[in-house]
Amino acid sequence: MTGESGATHYYQHAKLAPMDVASVELENPQGASKCFDDDGRLKRTGSVWTASAHIITAVIGSGVLSLAWAIAQLGWVAGPAVMLLFSFVTYYTSALLADCYRAGDPSTGKRNYTYMDAVNANLNGIKVKICGVLQYANIFGVAIGYTIAASISMMAIKRSNCFHEKGKKDPCLMSSNPYMILFGVAEIVFSQIPDFDQIWWLSILAAVMSFTYSSIGLALGILQVIGNGGFKGSLTGISIGVVTPTDKVWRSLQAFGDIAFAYSYSLILIEIQDTIKAPPPSEARVMKRATLLSVTVTTVFYMLCGCMGYAAFGDNAPGNLLTGFGFYNPYWLLDIANAAIVIHLVGAYQVYCQPLFAFVEKWARQTWPKSPYITKEIQVPLGSNRYYELNFFRLTWRTAFVVGTTVISMLLPFFNDIVGFLGALGFWPLTVYFPVEMYIVQKRIPKWSTRWVCLQLLSLACLAISVAAAAGSIAGVVADLKVYRPFKSSY
Repeated sequence: MTGESGATHYYQHAKLAPMDVASVELENPQGASKCFDDDGRLKRTGSVWTASAHIITAVIGSGVLSLAWAIAQLGWVAGPAVMLLFSFVTYYTSALLADCYRAGDPSTGKRNYTYMDAVNANLNGIKVKICGVLQYANIFGVAIGYTIAASISMMAIKRSNCFHEKGKKDPCLMSSNPYMILFGVAEIVFSQIPDFDQIWWLSILAAVMSFTYSSIGLALGILQVIGNGGFKGSLTGISIGVVTPTDKVWRSLQAFGDIAFAYSYSLILIEIQDTIKAPPPSEARVMKRATLLSVTVTTVFYMLCGCMGYAAFGDNAPGNLLTGFGFYNPYWLLDIANAAIVIHLVGAYQVYCQPLFAFVEKWARQTWPKSPYITKEIQVPLGSNRYYELNFFRLTWRTAFVVGTTVISMLLPFFNDIVGFLGALGFWPLTVYFPVEMYIVQKRIPKWSTRWVCLQLLSLACLAISVAAAAGSIAGVVADLKVYRPFKSSY
């Protein structure tokens, strides 16, 4: 596999078999060395740049292109204000969570390898199980949402060429199912990358693609504003009359939720932090710098794309600037942008799903430690002393997962609304509640102190937002069910 981090890197240079590596680990149980970190694992090689790439890949999804619609519901005042609010909340709670990667001392304390490990170390009990259910249900939902989003972008390429050849009067309708299958096949291949730290190159590629299509969306928005001779939109958003008062409320709630969830990546933050090389400086300091960098970049792109899209189309801003056909020309530039979206979503799918893959495989090894099917690693030569570690359980389980998400995407093509509901359920506990509670325990903050009260007020405010956004998502699902036909999606 591309990238020399992880086990492949060590086998390539030291020419050791897996059993040899295991024996060396036992000889170096808790002392850092040239090849191992203080916990006996192979040296981590991540930096502020690779961590930033992972975060940007996870955060700047194709959802950036729906922000023009979100701002259209809220208007020039509330739209940008809500974006700034959530960029601050995301950075702040992510910084709290980064301090929970190690228990006790930030440089030498015991590592927590996953989000659930951190919750277990600080809170334990029923909260760990609740966290696990929410985290992995959210990841499963995101995988389905990304499959649907990728298929829409692939169809947009076909439709833009159709419009170019036949004119805008031809609806150029087509089924999304073949495109979902094509995306699923690509994910089956990439899901065989064994570990999170070995997908750094895919994250960097995906981050570059996110900048590509965001920049194209921004440029087209600017050109449209120039063509219009000025900015469209209003201070309060889409007006009553264009939509009913009830629709205005639901749309505003959905927009609030869209912006809130567009920033969320806390459920994979600890896993990203576990790829960062050992101190000095501490992993928490590096992660905070990566978070500040990536959230700042994300906010700038969100502001530019969302605001320029709203300025270009006003109340008629499409749900997706590049696939909703607010723009028709230049069609070749739209094709490039949508191809970049697809490439980005291939990487983002892996960034989100690797923690779930690792959790299931760890559980299987602990449950059936003597099963060759579960534990046996077969070295497949890649040439020049390089090997790929083939594991039959990883091959079959990850393939089954991708097939399952693909089939559900085909069965429920409006599942992005249900994903929004899962996101609403996960936003408050995973992004705010658990990081706040763990930080309070980690730093021994006294109950009813000023800082404790402020943290609890932040948590309560975000709970209210989650409940409101969930209500908006439910309204969207109810509307979709009225015209629902299984396996009959077309755009």
